[in-house]
Amino acid sequence: MTFEKIAFVATDVSEAQDALEQLSKRYGNCPPEEADVIVALGGDGLMLQTLHRYMEKRIPIYGMNRGSVGFLMNEYRDNDLKERLNAAETTTLHPLKMEAVSVDGKETSALAINEVSLLRETFQAAKIRIAIDGRVRMEEMICDGVLVSTPAGSTAYNFSAQGPIIPINAELLALTPISAFRPRRWRGALLPHTASVTFQVLEAAKRPVSAVADHTEVRNVECVTVSEESSIDLLMMFDEGHTLDERILAEQFIH
Repeated sequence: MTFEKIAFVATDVSEAQDALEQLSKRYGNCPPEEADVIVALGGDGLMLQTLHRYMEKRIPIYGMNRGSVGFLMNEYRDNDLKERLNAAETTTLHPLKMEAVSVDGKETSALAINEVSLLRETFQAAKIRIAIDGRVRMEEMICDGVLVSTPAGSTAYNFSAQGPIIPINAELLALTPISAFRPRRWRGALLPHTASVTFQVLEAAKRPVSAVADHTEVRNVECVTVSEESSIDLLMMFDEGHTLDERILAEQFIH
């Protein structure tokens, strides 16, 4: 596939806006809905926002780092973009679907590329029951929270919470506690990507919990179900030899 029609999106920071102006003059800038590829100029936050915004379009997205961390981005250069796009490797990701029920009965659905996390809202620890595919695996966990991560998100919040880094092509999800008090030594579990995880918040009125799917937060939840949304393909492009799976592998050897 050749990439002739390119759409550029950028954050508001000056470095990204300067790159947007320069690249648009050089390669043109068509509407994203008509593009062969979207080039995101910014950091990882912009990449996630762009993936969310065009999630249903199946348009490949290629990021160039004009932000800070840039784990999901390629190196910024302005002189050989079309050659890099034509040589790039595409990684296909599937998001998580969160279905949350609040204590007032309201139902909310949202998608997450990195993780779905449950977090206590007050000074009191959360009490959470965990079921996998309808079978209760943990009757009660007392904790600050718990999360389910995709392989793509395993190096983010999941890793900060001492969860495992998962190779991008591994058909696994990480279930990771956040500051668990009981059971104190439980470090989480690796689950098949087909698993459906249900969190039941115990004493939800006394110990309120919020659920967060990437940028979508639902407060005062009572029950949250998380599963992979395999019908949605997210297409991320990386320079040859610098793919997401290579970055995740390399991350495990940083000390």
